[in-house]
Amino acid sequence: MSMKNRAKATAKNVEGKVQEAIGDLTGDPKTQAEGKEKQAEAKIRHAVEDVKDQAREVME
Repeated sequence: MSMKNRAKATAKNVEGKVQEAIGDLTGDPKTQAEGKEKQAEAKIRHAVEDVKDQAREVME
């Protein structure tokens, strides 16, 4: 399950980077902000997965 969630987070991060780059190219601050928001969400998702992994290691 963890790998599936990490893959989704990575996809969200890539999506955010692309959206931010498009915003940079077009000069659209809203698109840039939305891209950065998606990247932040992906970072949080990765952190959650890290905590889950650490909890599993402690329980083993």
